[in-house]
Amino acid sequence: MIAPHILVINVHHAPQSYGGATIVAEQVGRALMRDHGARISAVSLISRSDLAPYMVIKSEVAGCASYLINMPTRRDNILRYLNPQVAERVAQLIDSLAPDLVHVHCVQDVGAGVIEVAKARGIPVVLSVHDFWWICERQFMIATGGQYCGQSPVRLEACRGCVDSMSAARTRRDVLFRQAASTDLVTYPSHFALNLCEGSGLAPGAGRVWENGVQHPGAGFAPAQAARRAANHRLSFGFVGGPSHLKGWPDISRAFAALNRSDFTVELVDGGLHTPWWHKDDLKGLPGAWHIHPRFEQEDMDTYYAKIDVLLFMSQWKETFGLAIREALARGIKVIQTDSGGTTEHGAAEPGALIPIGAGPAPLRAALEAALDAGVAQKAPPPIASFEDQAAAFIRLTRPLLVPAPKAQADRHGSWGSAA
Repeated sequence: MIAPHILVINVHHAPQSYGGATIVAEQVGRALMRDHGARISAVSLISRSDLAPYMVIKSEVAGCASYLINMPTRRDNILRYLNPQVAERVAQLIDSLAPDLVHVHCVQDVGAGVIEVAKARGIPVVLSVHDFWWICERQFMIATGGQYCGQSPVRLEACRGCVDSMSAARTRRDVLFRQAASTDLVTYPSHFALNLCEGSGLAPGAGRVWENGVQHPGAGFAPAQAARRAANHRLSFGFVGGPSHLKGWPDISRAFAALNRSDFTVELVDGGLHTPWWHKDDLKGLPGAWHIHPRFEQEDMDTYYAKIDVLLFMSQWKETFGLAIREALARGIKVIQTDSGGTTEHGAAEPGALIPIGAGPAPLRAALEAALDAGVAQKAPPPIASFEDQAAAFIRLTRPLLVPAPKAQADRHGSWGSAA
């Protein structure tokens, strides 16, 4: 089978990258091009006042042709999940590019209408669910009070306190469920995400778990980590989540403030795109040595992870997947984490070691004390999928959706998935 042309659709994509789903879309696409000969094109959004609304501009990054649709600054809520003008631009691109497969990732602000225009042209569509946008109007199942909703399954009747209009919410659900049901395959990054979404009515029976890969450590990681540990024997904690309640920062700061010792360092990642996440006042009075590490790209992550021995993942909501957790585990780094949904499926903690969401700082303080008493210890990395592994899994999942090419073409261009 000839290697296909795949059109990837995600709200963000290089050259305008942001978020974990974007990393997955980009890295898997590059692995498919590099290792399997696929052609990848991408559609994403920008919002620039110097360009006409819905104008399409073309860029190219790492061999991937990228088409960016310019969005108006102000738009109605309905356009955030069903935008006919975006769908029409995507339809024009499909007609021009003639892809063999459309891979839909996060489409908040893009709109689910892109599925309909692809199916109308007889093109198979894979939908990859990365968060709860398809079953929750607020995207992350965070109630208006700032707490995790906790519904399982999600029932719209229980959402009255969160949505502005039940009628509008019902229309949104019906539209999105209908679009998802028309796809050829729905993938989820964890069993938790699949069970919650399908149990809530999203394309039941169509889902498969397609676990996310990570960037594995490079050859220079272990020497850099060993050199840092030799120069400074203090245990080093890391946190990549930012100063928000949902990422557990209040519990982290209170847990550290309660320690009666300072024999450690903490490395905070500043992931802000335009404004800093961290300010000096955030760290005032906390024991230990605190440092702020700048936002890093995939190719630079070893520099950060070589600085830490323990990753703190204190999410206060049930997530679909934990990319940072797997990055740390692949490097033999211990993880202290909450019982946060799909993030717990990677073997990060021993049974009973997960910290319950909403438990406050006391369990974390105990875990910090135990880690400090144990000292620096290298963990053997468990088996963790790479982006190359994830790309190979994508081939296996999508091979049945693609029409076999004539033998002459296959002989000329190579067999899609022959190395998978």
